[in-house]
Amino acid sequence: RLMDRVGRVPVLAAGFLLGAIGATLTSLGIRFASGWIAIPGLVLIGAAGATAQLARAAAGDMYPPARRARGISYVMFGAVAGAIIGPFVFAGGVFRRSGMSLESLPVAWLTGAGMLLVALVLVINIRPDPKRIAEALEFASAGAASSGEFTPLRQLIARPGVIPAMLAGIVSYSIMVSVMNLTGYIVVQHHHHPPQVIFPIIGAHVLGMFLLMPAVGWIADRVGRPRTILSGLLLIAASTAGLMWFESVVPIAILLFALGLGWNFSFVAATTQLADLAAPWERGKLLGFNDLVASLTGATFVLLGGYVLSDFGVTAMALSAALIPLLPVIVMVSARRRVPAAISQPAS
Repeated sequence: RLMDRVGRVPVLAAGFLLGAIGATLTSLGIRFASGWIAIPGLVLIGAAGATAQLARAAAGDMYPPARRARGISYVMFGAVAGAIIGPFVFAGGVFRRSGMSLESLPVAWLTGAGMLLVALVLVINIRPDPKRIAEALEFASAGAASSGEFTPLRQLIARPGVIPAMLAGIVSYSIMVSVMNLTGYIVVQHHHHPPQVIFPIIGAHVLGMFLLMPAVGWIADRVGRPRTILSGLLLIAASTAGLMWFESVVPIAILLFALGLGWNFSFVAATTQLADLAAPWERGKLLGFNDLVASLTGATFVLLGGYVLSDFGVTAMALSAALIPLLPVIVMVSARRRVPAAISQPAS
């Protein structure tokens, strides 16, 4: 809501500032062995991460609908840089001499605070605010200035195409995050592999999530959002079902790569679809609500998945994770009305 009222840059900048404060508090909490200091710091870091995810809204602002998926994918592709820089800075730098000891952890969190301040400086130098670019594109497309009137969230959700896109994004995110979090337990406790093999498996998963993202954005723009979403959901279902049959490290890594790639397809396309269906002064609110529901659902799926895994085993967990993505597939396939390409453009 704040992004829609004051612009993307001030909110993103505030998020990174909160993250830097949170990382500093966490460092101090570790240094003085105080949970009262560290836990609020972790809360602020979580708030910063959630805010930074809404950079997708700013990315969607800067491109017309025909190229919007690529714009969103470029910004999300930045996570690859984080995946590369993070281990280099921490494993190769902060933890290299003393290991992950109590003495090195405060330094690590202070380093993270410095990186968040760098992000803050980058964000506050963005000119013009992406929301202004989106408004200019909207006005040029409509042929006249739009009013920018406030639209209640319930009306946004009721627009044709919003519910299927939200359902696809929420389910793909929730399945991805729950399976990713439970993979370590599966690999070590159920398949009896050494703990160190978890890192290359999760590394393969992260590569699947982000490495091909620009190509996925191009595909979503070329073949359309619904087809890209369906492809991603089916890939998620197939990769999670494979966990029922494979136990060795390499096949599990391949399955986790496919899971990340499926999330890549469905989440990028679903986000783009939501951005298409919202005006610039509505986009932050709609994507923010989508993120809220997706995060809560993901946390619920992690807890339920852990219960199913502990009491019923890998097969039950994998089968459940494979069946759930089929729900939005059924909803989308059975939808009778064609989803409009963008709110500002008539269906062709």
